[in-house]
Amino acid sequence: MTEKIRNTVVIAVGNQKGGVGKTTNTIQLAGALAERGRKSLIIDLDMTSGATKALRAPTDGWNSSFELLTGAESAEDTIITNDESEVALPPNIHLVPSSRKLAELDTFLAQNPWLIHQNLLLEPINRLRGKYDYVFLDTPPQKTKTTIPALKAADYAVLSAMPDHLAVSALAEALSDIVAAQKHANSNLALLGVILCAVPRPKTRLATALVGYVEQSCVDATGRTLKFSTEISRSVVVQEAQRAGQTIMQYQGDHPVADEYRTLAKEFEDRLQRFRQEQAVAPKVEEVVHA
Repeated sequence: MTEKIRNTVVIAVGNQKGGVGKTTNTIQLAGALAERGRKSLIIDLDMTSGATKALRAPTDGWNSSFELLTGAESAEDTIITNDESEVALPPNIHLVPSSRKLAELDTFLAQNPWLIHQNLLLEPINRLRGKYDYVFLDTPPQKTKTTIPALKAADYAVLSAMPDHLAVSALAEALSDIVAAQKHANSNLALLGVILCAVPRPKTRLATALVGYVEQSCVDATGRTLKFSTEISRSVVVQEAQRAGQTIMQYQGDHPVADEYRTLAKEFEDRLQRFRQEQAVAPKVEEVVHA
């Protein structure tokens, strides 16, 4: 039976700081969307292989995001699907794993000077459009050779943050990267929103300050906040699920954090629909960033 053609949305998930829940939010949001009948592909562009390890996938001996970026293999041949008996991925989630070979990307580019670095993901992403509802580009926590191609190929960016003393400066850097991508590479790129996770209950002063900063600083052209109203609570269940190589929905589907991700998935899709209806595809990040 021929599989239906899907209206693919490509999301670059990032922040300029590690340990802020970027990979966790990518996986759990994809898991919650899977419950809504959506099919997602996660492309792990981080050399540390966070998403790959969290999903218990191999980091060696398989095609990876390095082959995807360099064109050494077709996009389809770098994907681990739900049909792979050796890797038990969550339902409706496919993965292009990362590997240590990403460290060789600089050498590859030096040996192929006619290739345009920022365009490395355009052709493979175009080949995958129509096959997935969502393609999540899990980017590194620093600006690397995979960050720029991700922002060039993405339709939207989603930022992740958690209460941390360096969160504000990291968010400001990430927003600046989106501004640069809009100006120089991808004028259609839009900031879809900011996910706050690992939020303590009750909120600490630090958490309250971060919420206030995001609500006031990350707004669209009409002044509406781009912070997702659904906040993800701090809980050990997140780490437990990752150790099991599962989404929270699989691991403990009746947990309050699982319900938070389900609510986030609905808000995520509602916002996408709103953006399309308003034909406001690209909120001006210059208006979002305040000194």
